[in-house]
Amino acid sequence: MTDPNRDRDVLSETPWLDPGAEPFVQLTGLSKRFGDFTAVDRVDLSIFQGELFSILGASGCGKTTLLRMLAGLEEPSEGTIRIDGVDVTDLPPYERPVNIMFQSYALFPHMTVEQNVAYGLKKEGVPAPRIRERVAEILELVQLQAFARARPRQISGGQSQRVALARALIKRPKVLLLDEPLAALDKKLREHTQFELANVQDRLGVTFIVVTHDQEEAMTLSTRIAVMDEGRFVQIGTPGEIYEHPRNRFVADFVGKINLLEGVVESVADGVAQVHCGEIRARLAVPYEGGLSEGARVCVAVRPENVASRVSVWSSQDAGSSITLICPGSAAASTPPSGRTTRHDSHSCSSPASAIMRRTVESSPAAMRASADLASMAPTASAF
Repeated sequence: MTDPNRDRDVLSETPWLDPGAEPFVQLTGLSKRFGDFTAVDRVDLSIFQGELFSILGASGCGKTTLLRMLAGLEEPSEGTIRIDGVDVTDLPPYERPVNIMFQSYALFPHMTVEQNVAYGLKKEGVPAPRIRERVAEILELVQLQAFARARPRQISGGQSQRVALARALIKRPKVLLLDEPLAALDKKLREHTQFELANVQDRLGVTFIVVTHDQEEAMTLSTRIAVMDEGRFVQIGTPGEIYEHPRNRFVADFVGKINLLEGVVESVADGVAQVHCGEIRARLAVPYEGGLSEGARVCVAVRPENVASRVSVWSSQDAGSSITLICPGSAAASTPPSGRTTRHDSHSCSSPASAIMRRTVESSPAAMRASADLASMAPTASAF
């Protein structure tokens, strides 16, 4: 029997799985054209309250244009934007419940940290005692109390990033838009600041929408990711879904390191496609759900870190040797080329799926034979 309380907890953490959940930010048929060039092309997207959602793509894919439309800095050519149930498509930036943190941080160099943070509240006419109280709260949140009277030139890049974050959050927006928020930091500082940013978002519960070209940043920070290419979303999912189950070759190649093996489908039965890869002289048994047919050209994707090796070496008088690669899953060897001497050790794997590559390598009669079993611990290999 399922536990209803547990089910509710799961849905509260993954609202996109709940059919009854209402999106907090909803884009419908959103497009932006500059003359004959379409930067964003009929985008649909639902983001839920409290998410840290990343839009990931290469330079020029349209992600920053999309962010600017959310902020009200660009007018959509068509489509609608709704935030917390309200259509904000035609509202100016200052009437939208959003704030934006730019890549450059744009701190005022002549102001102290606390003056930079307080600027928005001061322009709105908030009473001075209330400003001091809220500035103290937000500086404590981003751990900058000791630098309240410092000027931007006197603090580090990571601290400047936190000042910009505090200034963006102090007005308590419903949605915070972040344009390449960590791009100006060096690698080590960027890795540290990723966790600080996620912790601040988790404590405040504000919906964050991050635009980035950095795969590692998106995978580390996000509840979900939308991969964007040429103005469209090509896949939306959790970091695990994007990484382990890429929808097409672009996503597989763009996110992380991967082995892409071209092949031709020889047969399909019981959810497994037999794929011949001529480049490595291998036949792969790949689990696949879809409409593959015999003769179709496909690409099999295998993540390198999902492969573990086991090697045994022994003397042999045989005229050949074999290398068996299994990735991922249970062992079911294909038939080696005729005239080759082979050895296939039995192999078990907890993964139910299988993709097996067998390759025979020439050696002299007195050569040593080596057999290597490579078994992926991933649940599936991807074929597209």
